[in-house]
Amino acid sequence: MTLAQHVTAADSWRFRPAAQQPTWPDPQALRSVVNDLVSYPPLVFAGECDRLRDRLAAVARGEAFVLQGGDCAETFDAVSADQIRAKVRTLLQMAAVLTYATSVPVVKIGRIAGQYSKPRSQPTETRDGVELPVYRGDSVNGLAFTPEARTPDPERLKRMYHASAATLNLIRAFTTGGYADLRQVHEWNRDFVTASPVGERYESLARDIDAALAFLAACGADPAEFHSSEIFASHEALVLDYEAALTRTDSRTGLPYDVSGHMIWIGERTRQLDGAHVEFASQVRNPIGVKLGPRTTHDDALALIDKLDPEREPGRLTFITRMGAAAIRETLPELVAKVTAEGAQPAWICDPMHGNTFEAPSGHKTRRFEDVLDEVHGFFEVHHALGTHPGGIHIELTGDDVTECVGGGAAVRLADLDRRYESACDPRLNRKQSLDLAFQVAELYRDLGRDRGRTVAEPSARPAAAAAA
Repeated sequence: MTLAQHVTAADSWRFRPAAQQPTWPDPQALRSVVNDLVSYPPLVFAGECDRLRDRLAAVARGEAFVLQGGDCAETFDAVSADQIRAKVRTLLQMAAVLTYATSVPVVKIGRIAGQYSKPRSQPTETRDGVELPVYRGDSVNGLAFTPEARTPDPERLKRMYHASAATLNLIRAFTTGGYADLRQVHEWNRDFVTASPVGERYESLARDIDAALAFLAACGADPAEFHSSEIFASHEALVLDYEAALTRTDSRTGLPYDVSGHMIWIGERTRQLDGAHVEFASQVRNPIGVKLGPRTTHDDALALIDKLDPEREPGRLTFITRMGAAAIRETLPELVAKVTAEGAQPAWICDPMHGNTFEAPSGHKTRRFEDVLDEVHGFFEVHHALGTHPGGIHIELTGDDVTECVGGGAAVRLADLDRRYESACDPRLNRKQSLDLAFQVAELYRDLGRDRGRTVAEPSARPAAAAAA
């Protein structure tokens, strides 16, 4: 099948203005690559996307919590078993803590197996008087500041496909092959509690989880869910030629799905109502996320709902708020209140990373752990006050001991940033900071979280079976 034969309703985006697209130097080379991608097998299946939509519907109803996390920008060089295992391990560890503390299922979604493209503020970058195209992610060009590396190359779209396929294969192997066994995951967390300088804060919760697991073992309970896990893949659907080429018609329903990932989201820079990204997302059946920044009005939010979720289907639409710690308590209440009053039911999750970035004296982009946590606090406080459900968190993280964000239990200082600053774009929480955040969010959910208007009980009062969720 060629691109010309593949034109569907999902191609209506081609008639809309498309922001943040690469300037490909050779249109014929792009067409050749897209024709190849059209013939490739799906990376995910429509039924898996439907299952995630069901999970997110539970989040929208206040019956589950989302943990979405992974790299700011994946790189081809990082597609290794060790690095992918470290990310999976961190997500599983965080989810084990959150599941017990919230007494609701935790929906685990990686920023993984497709997060190779990044929007940028400017189309070019200048160093020492030399101006070159800006780095837009490994799917488009290279990070090295040379004309050869920075020239957009459509062949990289095929490399993104193959890297995503390899990553998904490893994730499936880890989550179903015994690596995700709940008891093993908790053992990892106990090691963190013992070794962490803030571990004493979490020792009580860790003991509660131990007691729950011991009780279940004594009862002979050994459900299959203890030995495997479910991690979905998500990414920003930025390069639309790639996303459209991987859109397939589901044989069961006759409806189009973007099979590059289970969930796709639209960024703050590309959510124009009349733009190509919103149009594309409106035509596919995947769960859709939209990033909402501090300048978002309630009219913007309601218009996006009308366009992306006209049937008001729980699980279809997730709003990912990225307000910044200084703005969330002032901006979010009206958005949530007006959307709720209109009867819409998106899942609300908090991205506390992107609104809190600043430049350190060393020139590194960084974030303060305390600002990240403060934004999460504000998110929970707003939902608590409105009686709505704080549906989850969206975090840029890695399983490695990088020094990209300052503060937290890992006690990274500004002077430490250049020690292991490895991100290709924005700063990520390292493993210790990620687990520190998970324990603090667990405490916050206990104190302020709400489950469909019912204040969540103390962890020690919860049934042991909650650990199996």
